[in-house]
Amino acid sequence: MLRVTDTRTGRLVEVPAPPRRLLRSRVHLPALDTGTDNGTGIRPVHLRVLLIGDLLARVAELQGLQVVTVLTTTAPPADDRSRALDRVMDVLGIHPPVVVGARHPDAALGGPADVHVTARGEGPADATSGVRIEVGPVTTAPSGESTPPDGPRSPDGPAPAGAEAATPTTPDTPVDPAVPTVPGTSTAGAPDAADPLALRLLLLGCPYASPVTVTGEALAAARHTLREWRRQVAGWAREPSAPIPAELLRRSHQALVDDLGVHAVLDLLADAAARGDVRSGAKFETFAHLDRVLGLDLARDVGH
Repeated sequence: MLRVTDTRTGRLVEVPAPPRRLLRSRVHLPALDTGTDNGTGIRPVHLRVLLIGDLLARVAELQGLQVVTVLTTTAPPADDRSRALDRVMDVLGIHPPVVVGARHPDAALGGPADVHVTARGEGPADATSGVRIEVGPVTTAPSGESTPPDGPRSPDGPAPAGAEAATPTTPDTPVDPAVPTVPGTSTAGAPDAADPLALRLLLLGCPYASPVTVTGEALAAARHTLREWRRQVAGWAREPSAPIPAELLRRSHQALVDDLGVHAVLDLLADAAARGDVRSGAKFETFAHLDRVLGLDLARDVGH
């Protein structure tokens, strides 16, 4: 059973309504910017809305549901901006929707949407039925100007206090989907500096409805976490396989189906990595299984 909070009522609602096993999801983006932006028009909030739509689909599929997703925008994007949108979805590991820019989303979905994923205050006027998930706003701050976000914990240290997530741009700076950067942060010479999945990790690191503040320190911490988790997963893969601990599996799945609580799953993974009572093979299976939802390519270094 997958439940999400309907922003309009504040109540948890099961989606899709039983006994149906097909989830129809509509991801709606604000209009892409038309100013000077190197041809993308993509702002941080666009990234976050796309990511939460992808997260919803992945969690539903983990529960054995079928999912069909369409992507709509306030105004149809120009061809160059549409290509930029495809690019950013690709580098962030976002599964492409069946239709992009659908003028008649209900027809593309095969019926009314069960869930509308949208930026706060940007819901489409024709979304009169179904559950609305409103994604919180994103702001950015140069390094050292704000408290680091409460994103996922580093494998060898506590979570930064007060963090929420991060994106690679300021509101006045266009997104480069291949190389995320934060004003005031230098990544020159860092082997993983261009890994866009660090951005994905950061955006997953807080509840989707919460406002997000970005710092360079948070993005650097996410890169470190990814690097260490991939190193550990590659090491655990060399050990005999073992089943995922039942309690860990139960708690992680429960967090996911209760309003997409992936931030809690990241904490569970950090705890599991440090536990001495969980066998290495079980740690590998746990990380590999949950990466079906996280989409962080955690097994990338296995065999290298």
